[in-house]
Amino acid sequence: MVRAGAVGAHLPASSLDIFGDLKKMNKRQLYYQVLNFAMIVSSALMIWKGLIVLTGSESPIVVVLSGSMEPAFHRGDLLFLTNFREDPIRAGEIVVFKVEGRDIPIVHRVIKVHEKDNGDIKFLTKGDNNEVDDRGLYKEGQNWLEKKDVVGRARGFLPYVGMVTIIMNDYPKFKYALLAVMGAYVLLKRES
Repeated sequence: MVRAGAVGAHLPASSLDIFGDLKKMNKRQLYYQVLNFAMIVSSALMIWKGLIVLTGSESPIVVVLSGSMEPAFHRGDLLFLTNFREDPIRAGEIVVFKVEGRDIPIVHRVIKVHEKDNGDIKFLTKGDNNEVDDRGLYKEGQNWLEKKDVVGRARGFLPYVGMVTIIMNDYPKFKYALLAVMGAYVLLKRES
């Protein structure tokens, strides 16, 4: 028979009652911690917006979600993109593009480029690890991509760093737990 008070008695009280620490803070400390948290979030957003301006890409950093570009890029690789409109698109370049009707951008290599006299460019893509080109991925009736479809061009990568993002998308409970722990740390961390 176990007494109700004995359960968890071996754990320190602070680990059982996170909100108790918040109650122990005076209002000034609590406001300081909330402001500190808000500054961290706003700094991250400013850095992201700054990268968008510097790179010309609406999404300057993306994670490779499939194995279609192996051996060049593996699932979980983090890609750094630029998208300067004046740069011509050439065969062999790796581009990230969005297709109408699909939410997630695709990372594939340009295999053919058609340039008209008026400067319009149309191109065809294919994953290095795929047997056929991407016409089956484009919207119905579309056989070529245009510059407006391009999110960015791969300029560098960090191998497997994006696996954290993939794990958080595959396991949403892990994502919320990680965010809760990080938020609690920021709010409860006291300056010495």
